[in-house]
Amino acid sequence: MLSGTEMEGKTDAELAELVSIDREAYGFLMRRYEGRLLGYLRRLSNIRHEDAEDILQEVFIKAYLNLNSFDRRLKFSSWIYRIAHNEAVSHWRRNKNRPQPLLTEDEDAAAEMAAKLSVDPELAEQFDRTQTAEAVRAAIAGLDDKYRDILILRYLEEKDYAEISDILCKPMGTVATLLNRAKQALRLAVVNNKAFK
Repeated sequence: MLSGTEMEGKTDAELAELVSIDREAYGFLMRRYEGRLLGYLRRLSNIRHEDAEDILQEVFIKAYLNLNSFDRRLKFSSWIYRIAHNEAVSHWRRNKNRPQPLLTEDEDAAAEMAAKLSVDPELAEQFDRTQTAEAVRAAIAGLDDKYRDILILRYLEEKDYAEISDILCKPMGTVATLLNRAKQALRLAVVNNKAFK
């Protein structure tokens, strides 16, 4: 059994490999990803914190049960985010309604999105850092799910194209196209939204 300090120095892939001989390694992986995945689930949908925790629990269970199928050529973070995304979609289907992203009480997430979008050269003209979190939320809420998802992964979760490709199970060219279309849709939402005028 490795100590916490020894586990801390291991990569995600090394910890995933260790799980078969030391279950504490999986606990360490869970602690490493708990906050990030919980934030992602809450940003992706408008669910109560308790519901997001329930989905997260399912994510960790599925990840543990399928750890042997983890492709070591991929990043562990992309793999577990894909599981989280799929679990969120399953939750929405079971409840027959996909809630809006960016919780109203999550001002930090909306403000963070505004700041990150404002430095994107393609959006900077229409979108400046002074835009309110409410205006950002309104513009994003009006977007198609696929555009919302990709904007959240790129700008809030700070995933690169390869990771987004792995998470959404789409080719990198499709990711680039979707991201470009999402920016165009957001640009139109910004221009058409009275909150931005």
